[in-house]
Amino acid sequence: MGKYTQLAESIIKNVGGKDNVGGLRHCVTRLRFNLKDESLADDEAIKNTDGVLTVVKAAGEYMVVIGEHVADVYDEVCSQLGLNVAESGDATQGKSFLNTALNFIGACMGPTLNFLCACGVLKGISVVATMMGLPAESGVALLLNAAADCIFYSLPIILGFNAAKNLGIDSYFGFLLAAALTYPTIQGVDINLFGFNVNATYTSSFLPVVFGLLFAAPIYKWLDKRLPDVVRGFGTPLITLAISFPLTFALIGPFANMIGAGINNATNWLFGISPIIGCTILGFLWQILVMFGIHGMLVVFAFYALLEGNPSIILAVPTGATFGIVGITLAIGLKAINKNLKGQGFSSSLSSIFGVTEPAMYGLIIPRKVLLGVSCLCGGIGGLIAGLFGMKAYVYSGMGVFGLLGLLNPANPQIIPIILMVALPFITGFILTSITFKDDTNAAGNEVKAAPKAGASIQAPISGEIKNITESSDDAFASEALGKGVVIVPSDNKVSAPVSGVVKALFPTKHAVGLLSDEGVEVLIHIGIDTVNLNGKGFEVSVKQDERVKAGDLLVTFDKAVLKEAGYSDEVLMVVTNTADYLDVVPMNTGAVKAGENAVRVIPKENA
Repeated sequence: MGKYTQLAESIIKNVGGKDNVGGLRHCVTRLRFNLKDESLADDEAIKNTDGVLTVVKAAGEYMVVIGEHVADVYDEVCSQLGLNVAESGDATQGKSFLNTALNFIGACMGPTLNFLCACGVLKGISVVATMMGLPAESGVALLLNAAADCIFYSLPIILGFNAAKNLGIDSYFGFLLAAALTYPTIQGVDINLFGFNVNATYTSSFLPVVFGLLFAAPIYKWLDKRLPDVVRGFGTPLITLAISFPLTFALIGPFANMIGAGINNATNWLFGISPIIGCTILGFLWQILVMFGIHGMLVVFAFYALLEGNPSIILAVPTGATFGIVGITLAIGLKAINKNLKGQGFSSSLSSIFGVTEPAMYGLIIPRKVLLGVSCLCGGIGGLIAGLFGMKAYVYSGMGVFGLLGLLNPANPQIIPIILMVALPFITGFILTSITFKDDTNAAGNEVKAAPKAGASIQAPISGEIKNITESSDDAFASEALGKGVVIVPSDNKVSAPVSGVVKALFPTKHAVGLLSDEGVEVLIHIGIDTVNLNGKGFEVSVKQDERVKAGDLLVTFDKAVLKEAGYSDEVLMVVTNTADYLDVVPMNTGAVKAGENAVRVIPKENA
């Protein structure tokens, strides 16, 4: 069993199963599903899955946010789904034309991002080397620029391969059509076709080959079904190429180039009205757009402009927001007392340096409204700097620290604006977080005190006969593998909160609730044995995820008859899941107990 096998199984199950997946791709941190019916997906179950940060739904996609390990999880999910489903990306039924188009363009570009990043970094290194005295005409500089620019010159061929794959035809036909469009001797020269002159250049382009394949794919599929086996292998690409290539070169390509120029002109016009205001607003809102997953629409247009050889304002602006988050998370790591929170702060800071901000956003910042405001302010400062200095991304060199190389203008590289773009948001985020952050709040913003030296008492969640957890009929609980605690054979059907604190885990099947007490004790209440198989039948929950409760508040009501009819034990288990943080967890009662009476005592290590 692989490292991500169980995670992939859980995700597939809770998005509605294999049959509900129409397509799948991934970006830097997210699995992006095209689901045939989003109503079949269990959002809460996926959110509560270990290894998943959150779920976002936008632009017709169902996004499962994983973090920096998304590529490995994607490979495992694809393996379990079957490559044909993962490669098709075809789930257009019920989607708007805009969503379908954006998803298709995204699927074409997605596999190229790492290679674009690699070449972009080389381009930045080339610019820096030239600034430091490397002669531009030297052999080293020429080879370095060749390696940096190669992907942009040959980009239509790569995109043609991806587009054909996503359209469900042979990928190498996409390669073939793109190679014909970029043939060197027909670039930028007058070609007479039936009395009309056509002059077009398709190297370093994007939309022409995509539009051409959208036209060619139906022809290819029609021929592939009807030609005899003996000629199909070469006949299908032969006839399709003979029809689609001249039409793409003479009609479809120029039309696509016009659309591309229009997109670039519209973007420049929009930010040209007031670059300072436009960039500041975009920077301020960037993390909000990321949070809801709608930043992808802007990124698609930005990438299109970049791949066409036009520097992008949109890709430059988010840099400030990224380094603001680095400052925020570093401050949390330095200030936090709780070891888990401290570790999360430092690890999130490290991943944010390389542009992966989702772990920080969903794990630390979004649940804390003050820090969310700080992150927006940092983004606004970065946007203001971008607007003041007219900063743009000239190549895509990745995100975070590597992305800074892409901001270097090859014709006139400037270092000071880039330093300001990093330093001011970082310093702002660090200082404001150091002032406002307190380690007495949990992810829901509720007070959590340090474990008291005098220990803590935990009440019985239900009336009945109480025993040590080792007497449970379930071997996993009885072995104390999940922690120490008690088991109660209930005489009632109402489960109440044994502590005052926050609901940290509310299982979709309603049979278990996890609480974090105000004293820092993690308490799991599990109703029945194997009752997860009931899928919530017979259970009624009275609380919500992240809701604050007081000891004695009603959590769950269950129907004992339903459990009995299904043949399941109705014993209620209460476990201190962070038992290792304490010297001991000791049952305080045996025999008959009433809900609300002291049942367990937690003894901190300081008392040793």
